[in-house]
Amino acid sequence: MTNIEKEKVRKVVRDRYGDVAKRNIDSVVEARKAQKASCGCSKSESQTLETQKTQESSCCRTPSVEDVSKAIGYTLEELAEIPEESNMGLGCGNPTAIAEMKEGEVVLDLGSGGGLDCFLSSKKVGLTGKAIGVDMTPDMIDLARENARKYEYTNVEFRLGEIENIPVADNSVDVIISNCVINLSPEKQRVFDEAFRVLKPGGRLSISDIVLLKELPDSIRNNEDLLAGCVAGAELKEKYLELITNAGFRDIQVTDKASGLLVEKELEGDIDSESGERVLVIDGQPLDIENYGDIKEELDGIGDSIQSITVTAFKP
Repeated sequence: MTNIEKEKVRKVVRDRYGDVAKRNIDSVVEARKAQKASCGCSKSESQTLETQKTQESSCCRTPSVEDVSKAIGYTLEELAEIPEESNMGLGCGNPTAIAEMKEGEVVLDLGSGGGLDCFLSSKKVGLTGKAIGVDMTPDMIDLARENARKYEYTNVEFRLGEIENIPVADNSVDVIISNCVINLSPEKQRVFDEAFRVLKPGGRLSISDIVLLKELPDSIRNNEDLLAGCVAGAELKEKYLELITNAGFRDIQVTDKASGLLVEKELEGDIDSESGERVLVIDGQPLDIENYGDIKEELDGIGDSIQSITVTAFKP
């Protein structure tokens, strides 16, 4: 892949997730208005890291996003503890659940989005620890920083940057997490090399991601919607694990998850009620594929080609 092609991939991803961040802010504002009218509950902006409490009711969360998040491994208790704006249902797992974080540790989230996993991590490492999020999308960084400011998280920091060039010092991080992001990178080997660089000796990697069980046709590989949807840029599973090994990681453990399979799912019957278009869903996320009709045959044949996995590994 040429440098021009790599930058094109980054632009597609950056633009698409920038739009997601903007839509999320708008939808949360509208949902909050409706929810306040119906159930009178909202999270106070004055809550600090130590005083945020688990809400008994889930009436103040967007049901569809919450359902997706539960399906990929988050608990209702976890979702109730974080800013609702940070949860966009974009992951394919819950890397914080397997990272075994300890109080006082430094955690780095590659592709931190609205900050969901950073906010969960910040509670696990406590006030003596720190959670750092890195994302290349300015709108996501703005959203995450506003969430941190509004809910007074004092041990969370968000940095604008590419995960192929992580803006973090060498040997300074205890744990690296990432949730369905590395598949989007056009330079995956560099991502794992960088992860190895910033981890302390004995540090660990805990990631959830999408991989392939067999190669995809070119029509799928070249589709920008499927690229942003974590399909077209995914790596073959064996190659993905080889990249981690090549970076220097050891004790690599893999857990396969069926939730990563590509499926065709009905929304309001057999079509999207607003557009009249058929909808494809990956891990609960509807994909807006403009030329779906042109690639339908190929899409129908790749359902068993895609899988979400969780991977843990250690830096010697």
